Amino acid sequence: MGKIIKIALFGIGKMGQNHLRILSMLKDVEVAFLYDVNLELCESLSKSFGIKVLENLDEDLKDCDGAIIVTPTFTHFDYVNKVSDYVKNIFVEKPLTDTLDTTQIILDLAKQKSLNIQVGFIERYNPAIITLQNILRDTKIVNIDFTRTNKMSSRITDVDVVIDLMIHDIDLALHFNGDIADIYAHGVVMEGMIEYARACIIHKNGAFSNIVASRITEKRIRQISVTTHNEYIDCNLLRKEVFVDKQSVEQRLDSVSISANTETIEVRGQESLFSELLDFVNLCKDSASNPSLSTPTKINRPNQHDGMKAMQVAYKIQSLIHNANKS
Repeated sequence: MGKIIKIALFGIGKMGQNHLRILSMLKDVEVAFLYDVNLELCESLSKSFGIKVLENLDEDLKDCDGAIIVTPTFTHFDYVNKVSDYVKNIFVEKPLTDTLDTTQIILDLAKQKSLNIQVGFIERYNPAIITLQNILRDTKIVNIDFTRTNKMSSRITDVDVVIDLMIHDIDLALHFNGDIADIYAHGVVMEGMIEYARACIIHKNGAFSNIVASRITEKRIRQISVTTHNEYIDCNLLRKEVFVDKQSVEQRLDSVSISANTETIEVRGQESLFSELLDFVNLCKDSASNPSLSTPTKINRPNQHDGMKAMQVAYKIQSLIHNANKS
């Protein structure tokens, strides 16, 4: 048996309970403490899972290897700030915080205290995305279209659709196509909140990313379509399906016949949240065996810098949409 990684879990709403479910399945992992502002729910889950309720930060966190923060976005900064005095490894659900200023403070804090921060950009761990990455390796991308709609997400009232949904695809756009040269955006604002957003991103490498996010569309969609010079790839993130279209050229006597072939790529892999949390546990293990570690060891593991880059783009998109709606 390896070292037992002790985790403190902050936030046990719907998403937090999913984290608790996965953490309970992971080998060599102990959820040492739970905390939530809903003390009644906290006590109930504490009894069901046999986990202590966190009562004293000084005492309860001193032996923990990591903290997972799955609380409302506007509380992220305060929780990271508090737990960083006790643990080095911190997982924070996306987005890292709700403002650029507090995100920058977290970056400064991470540098000052040598923190290892993982941001919950879960789509990087989606088996369909991993399959897509493998297909696109060493391939020049012309354009990627991202579509993410979910009317049920309108129940989230502390952030708009850009921070709630679009930020996943902003991260993927940066991950696939790199830094940004320019952005165009427009959207629908309802009661002061952006509920539909469309952004066109021009990357420094010449590629384009077109991103649509909606909390007013009736149908739930999570789709990525990629155009390269040789292929067109459709990636359904909900159904974990990837289709590749290629043209084949045949010379028949004096004529040329062009036909399109569609290849279905088999997508294999475990639940995205399982892979994501396993990566965080491995970060905790790496940190325990190498205390000087202060940067992620895996390129796919999103850190605080990725969180900041995504927030900077999100803020630009929000600004463009709000300014357009004022005129």
